[in-house]
Amino acid sequence: MLAMVQMNAATPDDAVATSDAPVTVAANDDENSESAYQHPFMDESKKTKHWSVTTNGFYLGLGVKHNYGVINNSFEVGLLNFAAVNYNSLHGQNLSLGVGIHHRSYSMKRPNMLVRDNNNVVIESTYPSSDDIKKRSSNLNFWTIQFPLMFTQKIYKKLDITVAGILNWNTFARVDNHYELNKIDYDTHFKGLKQNKVNIDVMGALSWNEFGIYCRYTPGKFFKDGFGPEIKNIWTLGIVVGL
Repeated sequence: MLAMVQMNAATPDDAVATSDAPVTVAANDDENSESAYQHPFMDESKKTKHWSVTTNGFYLGLGVKHNYGVINNSFEVGLLNFAAVNYNSLHGQNLSLGVGIHHRSYSMKRPNMLVRDNNNVVIESTYPSSDDIKKRSSNLNFWTIQFPLMFTQKIYKKLDITVAGILNWNTFARVDNHYELNKIDYDTHFKGLKQNKVNIDVMGALSWNEFGIYCRYTPGKFFKDGFGPEIKNIWTLGIVVGL
């Protein structure tokens, strides 16, 4: 009986001792609960890191303004960053420098086509004069390795604005002509064009989560002086995924 009284008397002391043990309390800070902006292709382990390597910016666009009147339309497609070094402030700002790929195609208005003379100068010409000619197309195509320097700022929740300066290395260009005459297809292709190897574009984009719209401006001339038509001051609008 005495032993039971002693055990009951010890219980409050044990409870006090237990209350001294460390207790972990989960903080609930509503202001900091929203994660900072992250690239959609970044893996989960990098979301709290300042530095990372990422892939982003698949885009497709149409030319909306061309200074060269013979151009009927143009389109472009590419990946802004095949690989980029990205700095994330963890407070809504991102700065990246990377390397990507870019392709653009200019389509000429009928009946104009691009040909090359004996001095390797690209000039305007016309298709053979015939009522039987069909399926005419003349396109200037070129491929570029691009080096975008990009800054992204979170505006509101998942709404971001991006500005970029892009250094282009125009690695390859080709003219492709096609027409059908008297049920015979004629295809001509020529490369080795005298394009400017380097030019600079400016780009801006507005994106929500992974999807956005962009505008790209190309001020510089495509051809070197005297080696082709003066194609410059090109404006392009399009869609972009994964900025």
